This record gives sequence, C-alpha cells and structure tokens, in this order.
Amino acid sequence: MICGRRARPTAEQPRTPPDVSGGPRRPGRALKKMGLTEDEDVQRMLRGSIFRKIKSRGCPRERLFRLQEDGVTVCFEGRFGRTRSQQSFSVMHIEGVREGHQSEGLRKYGAAFPEQHCFTLVFKGKRKNLDLAARGEEDARHWVQGLTKLMGQLQAMSQPEKLDHWIHGVLQRADRNKDNKMSFREVKSMLRMINIDMDDVYAYKLFKECDRSGDERLEGRELEEFCRRLLQRPELEELFRRYSGEDCILSAEELQDFLRDQGEDASLRQARAVIRAYELNEKARQQDLMMLDGFMMYLLSAAGDILNQEHTKVHQDMSQPLCHYFISSSHNTYLTRNQIGGTSSTEAYVSRALMAGCRCVELDCWEGSDGEPVVYHGHTLTSKILFRDVIESIRDYAFKRSPYPVILSLENHCGLEQQATMAQHMKAVLGDMLLTQPLEGQDPHDLPSPEQLKGKVLVKGKKLPELWHEPQGVTSLPHKEEEEEEEEEEKLQETSRQRSLQSLQEIKPLQAKDASQVAPELSAMVVYCQAVPFPGLARALRHPRPYEMSSFSERKARKLIKEAGPALIRYNTRQLSRVYPLGLKMNSSNYNPQEMWNAGCQLVALNFQTPGYEMDLNAGRFLGNGRCGYVLKPPCLRSPPGEGPHHLALHVRVITAQQLPKLNREKGSSIVDPFVRVEIHGIPADCSKQQTHHKLNNGKHLPGHHGPATSPWGHPRHLVPRVLQHTPPSGAPQGPRMPRGAPGHPVPADTPGHPIPADTSGHPVPRGTPGHPKAPWSPGLA
Repeated sequence: MICGRRARPTAEQPRTPPDVSGGPRRPGRALKKMGLTEDEDVQRMLRGSIFRKIKSRGCPRERLFRLQEDGVTVCFEGRFGRTRSQQSFSVMHIEGVREGHQSEGLRKYGAAFPEQHCFTLVFKGKRKNLDLAARGEEDARHWVQGLTKLMGQLQAMSQPEKLDHWIHGVLQRADRNKDNKMSFREVKSMLRMINIDMDDVYAYKLFKECDRSGDERLEGRELEEFCRRLLQRPELEELFRRYSGEDCILSAEELQDFLRDQGEDASLRQARAVIRAYELNEKARQQDLMMLDGFMMYLLSAAGDILNQEHTKVHQDMSQPLCHYFISSSHNTYLTRNQIGGTSSTEAYVSRALMAGCRCVELDCWEGSDGEPVVYHGHTLTSKILFRDVIESIRDYAFKRSPYPVILSLENHCGLEQQATMAQHMKAVLGDMLLTQPLEGQDPHDLPSPEQLKGKVLVKGKKLPELWHEPQGVTSLPHKEEEEEEEEEEKLQETSRQRSLQSLQEIKPLQAKDASQVAPELSAMVVYCQAVPFPGLARALRHPRPYEMSSFSERKARKLIKEAGPALIRYNTRQLSRVYPLGLKMNSSNYNPQEMWNAGCQLVALNFQTPGYEMDLNAGRFLGNGRCGYVLKPPCLRSPPGEGPHHLALHVRVITAQQLPKLNREKGSSIVDPFVRVEIHGIPADCSKQQTHHKLNNGKHLPGHHGPATSPWGHPRHLVPRVLQHTPPSGAPQGPRMPRGAPGHPVPADTPGHPIPADTSGHPVPRGTPGHPKAPWSPGLA
C-alpha cells in the first residue's frame, strides 16, 4: 500500500524486514554495574525493536529503536536502511512510561492499533511525548518493563556512580569507530562535545601524559585518567588543602571543622557518616578518612546543596487556612503555545501543570457540538478539546505529584443545558475526589486547610444564593464576575486591533444566550471558591466572606497594590484572590509574579507554556516544601501587622562551575563565554542583582568570583533568589537566555553535578553564613 500524506493508519502488518536487530549486542559496563546484563527485557532492548511513531499527520512510519550499550541512550533510525539522520534520547530524560492508549495522541490517532501494543514515553521539560505502537504485545511489554527498570536503577545511583556513568557515556559517544580506543582527533571531538575549547598544544600535552602505552591511542585506565584531569577544580583543591593540611587527607575531626564553618551543627558522628557515604577509597573509608575525590563527591552531591534537603519534602505546617499559602496556579492551562492560534491539549494539564506541582488549573468552557462542552480560548483560532477529556486527564494525574487539593477555575460561557452536562461529567468522572459539601465540623467563617482537603478537587465558579426561590430553578446572577468583564473588554480590544486579519474577523464562538445564568447542577459543585465580583476593599474588610473569592487582571492588581497595598494584604489574610495576565497579550507573555506575592495574593496565575524569567521565579517560589504546589506565606502576610523586619546580609560567593551547557547545540564547534548572575527578587527595596566577569571561550571551567556579592535585606523570608549562567555574544556583558537546566532554572538536586546555588524556596538560606563556601555550582557535567 502506498501511504499518501492523508492516508489513514492501519493495523496491517508490514512485510517482515531483513534482520534489523543486528544480532546480539554485548552489554556495556554500565549495565553490568546495574546488574541488568542478563535481564530479558534489557536484552530485547539491546537487540532493537520496530515501532511505529504515532503522529497527528500522515501515515505512522516505522523506526528501529535500540538501547545502546551505555544503558542510557536509545537511538532510532529510518526504516530498513533508508537514508536518515540518527536520533536519540536519554532514559534519564524520561518522566514516565504510560501503557496503552493513555495519551491524547494515542487516543486520537492510535485507535487502529491494539491497546496492548501501544505505549507513551513522557519526557521531562518541554519535549513532546513519544507515542509508539509495537508489532506485537511482547515487544511493547519488554520495552515498558525494561525502561521502568533502567529509570529506577539510574535514579538510585550514588554520586560517584553517576560521575563514572557520565564519563563512560561521553567516551562511548566520542569513540567513532567503536574500537574502545581514542585517537587525539577523537579526543578533540570529545572536548567540543562537552563544551571545552582547549588549546591544541595543551590538549596534546595532556593526551601524551596519559598515553602510558605510547601508541597514540588512549584506552581503559588512560581514558579515565584523561577525563578525571579534565574534571579537576583548583578552587576545590585549595579548599580541601586548607582543612586537610600538608598530607592532603581529611580526618573526621577536620571534616567536622569544615562543616561547622559552613554554619552546620555537625557532630563527629555526622562527619564519619559523610565519609562512609562519599569516600571512594575503601581503605580510607574504613579508617574514617576522606581523600580529595571523596570530598568533591560530597560537595557535588545533593547533601552539598545549599538548598536544605529537608525542603525537598513537605516540611511546612499544612494545617492553616488555604488563604495562608501561595498556590501554584496556571492561566489558560489548555494551551501549548500562544492564545491566538495555538493548540489546545489535555497533555498541557498533565505534563506542564499537574505533574509540575500546579494546584490551580483553568478551563475556558464554551458551547460544543452534539451537546458536549469544549475547552478553548474563545474569539481566537485555538483548537478545541472536549471538557470531559480534560476532566478525565485531571482525574488521572491530579494527585500523582502532590496530594494537596486541586482547584478547577471555570470560565463558563455555556448555556444551562451544557452547564448541567459539565456538572454531570465532573460528578461521574471525579467521583469522591470532587468536593460538593462543606467539610463536617468546619467553621464556615474560615477556609479549611490543605491537609483537610488532601485528595480533593475544588471547583471555582459562580454560586447561586442558597435561599433562592426561582420557579424554574435557575437564575441570572446580578453581575458578571470582574474577571469575565475585564477579559471580554480585552478580547474586544484585541479583536479591533486585528481587523486586518480576515481569519480573526470571522471568529464567532458559540456562546449560548443563557450563558449568564447558572445551572443549579453546576452551582452545587462550588463550595469554598465562590467567584464573585470584587466588592471593594472597604466593604470586604468590614464583612469578610472567606468562601468567596475575586479575580483581578494584572492591571487591576497593580492599581490596588499602588492605591491600597496594606489593605489588600489584610484582605488576603482572610480570603483567596486570583491574578491573571492581561488578555491583550497575543504571545501569551507573563507578568512579574513577585509584586503580586508581595501583596499576599495566593493564586498568581501564569502562562505555563511561555518560558521566561517570570516562570523561573514561579519555579523558584514552589521549589521548596516538596514541590507540592503550596508554600506557606511569611508571618507578615498571614497576620499583619506582624513583627518588624529582621535584616539579613546574604553573602554569595561563586566558587566554581564546570562543563557548562552550550547555547547552540546544533553547532558542534560552539563554545560558551560564561558568567554568572545572581538576582534577588522580593519587595522593591530588597531587589538586587550582581554578576561575575565573563570568561572567554571556556565551557570547561569558570573560576571563582572572589568578590562576594553582599546585600542587606529587610524581608529575608520573602525572597526568591535566581541564579543564571549567561553566554554573552561576542564578549558583550549581556547574553541570551540559555536552555532549560542552565540560566534562571532551579537546577534539579537529583542530577549529577547540579548543586543548587541558592535556596529558591523564598526562605533564608538555611546553611548560608557569610562567606559560605559550600555547594560549588555546576550547571552540568555534560
């Protein structure tokens, strides 16, 4: 059969290809260390399997997928020798594996393939899902089970094991002819791969020093020695010698001194525990001694992060009212791109929001065909998705990342009939997850706590008066919610600005005539988040109603902050408020969330699909407390007027960074000119930034910045540090934003060589004392 561009996928089995498995492949050293060399699932992955990539367009094409000997890299090729560039991905970048038709792509386009043959790879970050269909159930099962085992083993690796694994992975990629030896030419290629621009004379000198055999090839121990010399950090060696003395061996007592100098209340027993956990030399470990390699392993481990490891778990008091927490919130959650012509997707609710700890998602609901309400951005060219599909995705993933309540912010444009349908879908799909009654024994004048609402889904929407005597059981509420008024006004302005675009002129969203009314069935879903027009601060403060909440555009919120900031803070101690971006922003850009948090606003909604410093701040704000999506506000924002500010002088010293990521990954010869900028975001008086000098052509090693950045802050418990590594173009002191994992993104603590340089949880640096030399920052080893 000839597949054209519009051909529909079929489940027909293709002709059996020639031997694509390439025969048995020898497991690499990494798999031996994982204990998976004899594993049946991994053996199948090493031989390779044929899968169809399921996409929205065209005929699903077959690809050969094969696990490499490093146990981490999966390569896939074109069909049976067709000329095509080889692509790959790392198992370490996989967030999860879903069996069957458990993705939007497979539900829409994979119906022709048996569910037992299908699975989805969900990647971390912004990489799209990979939907695959195997030729048989056995192949799919082997890969699902094998990937799950590999992910578990990689996650359980110690820091030394991760470093060793990284070294051998780089060597395998650089060894072009796969002879397990590396010529000087291959070594230079490897240096470019890990972002090192080294002088050829110096590189060759280092090469010859490691070439013990003298055959102009490095292998085995010679290769390891070469890589370890590349990873040397003079600044850390100097720090080690300062405490170890001339013998360059750190005793438990000397390590205890080092830990105490970092502001830690360390005992001799704790120092010995550190040695036993991180020292690489077995004899030294038995004698409670630490060598330089072990010391560096400790500093580069999660235990060396300046982010308190207790904050990677839920550690705050979760029994206070909802209004006492900042709550991670998303605006236009369904969008994957801009709000004019972007694609709407249920996956946006899953990977970008709920699995990232977001606890308040938005659903813009409009009249759909066949009596089924849809979700999309009205008055625009964005695609539509079914309301029921969204609710099903929320049911499946609401509490996988965090057990604390999820709020559904409904922007309703449906008529009474489809409103009732929305209520039916929520009740049928969510079941006991859906909160439809006040909690028993809860004071109606106070909001319940996240702890009390664990595992519950709350609906934010309009609520009919309880004692309403309308014959037909429905009513028009007296006024639109302020959010809807402002959004409608902004959309009208937006449309008038776009009259030259014929496509936008013809957009007429299907909004029912009775959309201003509220169906009793939908009203019954609303309990603690009753959307009401903002009554004004004076009235709201005189007659607080904690179960009511209002929404403000960023413009309205700024006006309130400017005119009555202290009153708005008092308002937010009793009631919830939501802030959202202006609808006029066609590119779905964001606003600075910090100024809204300064006023105590809890639900500061951002466009999660738009990267930038605003989302960096949001990620930093919710990095702590186990990334559960709820962060307790500082005391001054919970019960003002509180105690006066305690001034804090924070000293930041950049010690070292190594193997910094490339700006242009497509250009093999590109090398970065890095510098580090540290920004502090809080109340206006506390905001500041400082940066190091840039280092030309040096991705290998960024030397320490010996002039510590020091600033006094009046509200240290309300700060969000942001650390960026920039690459200035042509030596200029400014540079473009780097990709994920580098500037402005909190570096994950479970990634090798990624110590967190600052506590981005919004609290004082827990271990930081002036001159804190701990936690050298490396944005990456590869």
